[in-house]
Amino acid sequence: MEAQMQPRLQHSSRAWVHAIGAGALTLLLSSPLSLAQQPASDDTGQQAFNNSCRTCHSVKEGDNRLGPNLNKIVGRKAGALPNYNYSSSMKEAGFVWDQDKLTRFMVKPDEVVSGHKMQPYGGVSAEEASKVFAYLQSTGSQ
Repeated sequence: MEAQMQPRLQHSSRAWVHAIGAGALTLLLSSPLSLAQQPASDDTGQQAFNNSCRTCHSVKEGDNRLGPNLNKIVGRKAGALPNYNYSSSMKEAGFVWDQDKLTRFMVKPDEVVSGHKMQPYGGVSAEEASKVFAYLQSTGSQ
């Protein structure tokens, strides 16, 4: 009798796993692909920017504050924005801002450009820096 029940249980459990798998696959295929491919919310990036950068920086072109505006910073030569008085070390940095440089600068500015004017600012977490970078890209700073 025990031998007769075993095949029935195996068949029953396989059917259950198959049904669950088919249901999960249907759910995944019916959900919009855009949800799976969306980056982190712009709101979290803007909040990170507001918390860490907005006191001194703006993303509005020409709106220089204590720090230079960050409009279209990605691809811009460091220390090259007109109408902002950069430190001599930033003017002489000799690189273009990209994701790596910006993120590293936000986390440990002294390791990227020694003698910058952000003293004593900087030092946000790598996670926050990533969010800020994503926000800068989303605002057209490409």
